[in-house]
Amino acid sequence: MKTLFSRLAAMVLVVAGLTGAPARAEDAVKVGYAKCAHCVPMSLLPKYTEGATVEALGFNTGNDVLTALLSKSIDVAQVTYLHYVTGLDKGFDLVAVSGQISGGSTIVVQNDLPVAADDWAGLKALIAKYKAEGKPFRIAASRGNAQDIHMRGALMKQGIDPNKDVQFINIPNPSDHIQALRRGEVELICTVEPFATQILQAKAAKLFAYPYDQAAGKLTNLIVTRSDVVKDKPKAVESVVRAVVKLDDALDKDHALWATTISSVTGLDKAVAEGAIANLYPDPLMHRASAVAIADMMRDLKYIQHDVTGPVQERMDFRFLEAVTGKPKTELGY
Repeated sequence: MKTLFSRLAAMVLVVAGLTGAPARAEDAVKVGYAKCAHCVPMSLLPKYTEGATVEALGFNTGNDVLTALLSKSIDVAQVTYLHYVTGLDKGFDLVAVSGQISGGSTIVVQNDLPVAADDWAGLKALIAKYKAEGKPFRIAASRGNAQDIHMRGALMKQGIDPNKDVQFINIPNPSDHIQALRRGEVELICTVEPFATQILQAKAAKLFAYPYDQAAGKLTNLIVTRSDVVKDKPKAVESVVRAVVKLDDALDKDHALWATTISSVTGLDKAVAEGAIANLYPDPLMHRASAVAIADMMRDLKYIQHDVTGPVQERMDFRFLEAVTGKPKTELGY
């Protein structure tokens, strides 16, 4: 009888080897991403992942992704430096493990406003005129996304107080920005790709500026997880980071793949997707010094309440990037 069981066990092992054993729980991860041009390539992540089973899940906004991570509905999240800093300000358990894609922010204004592209002096004067006439200069933003902080930082640097000189209107889903402009509900929007390109190609507004002259620069996306995931699934986290690096390299070399992915996930025209890519760049590094500068700027803007420059640095775990790239953290943004 013992021999029979031994033979059966051996047969099971052979079959498992031939068919592929099911993934262990510690090798399975759910990864969340938002529906923007630099985010949706994460839908391709399973194809680039080895050593783990990845399920990629799309959400409307980065805030939704962060909520899913904190509620433990997902294990890894593609969010932004802003989400990372805001989350640490609130005491959330976040660990940054890699960058992903940056850029993607564009400021557009109503077509009939008398300001030219990059005319910050003209915009400042127009806002002052609205204020003198008792009219609000309305700016739409998706509260909590990178474009919101990029714009606020750029306004502040140009001497425009984002807390006193203008009126912010929160439009959470950036896909709704084009209709807000068409209905005349706002004068200006800083939106995310590919919706910025959609707005410009549809002539729903005109280009004003790219808001990168502020502490955040062009930095946008981070890949973050929780400390329990790092502890319980370190190999899976490493596999995700390796896949992000591979995917970034593929996108950098193949813009047609990128454009097709944007179009298929968002439903926008291929021309919109292709235009959006010009304002984006793959960047898997984690920029520690810039993240500190972002945290300082967000505190100056009263976006956060505490000094989190310490946690911002301490919660960046470079071990996974070091493992997959073979480079020291000093070459990876540390």
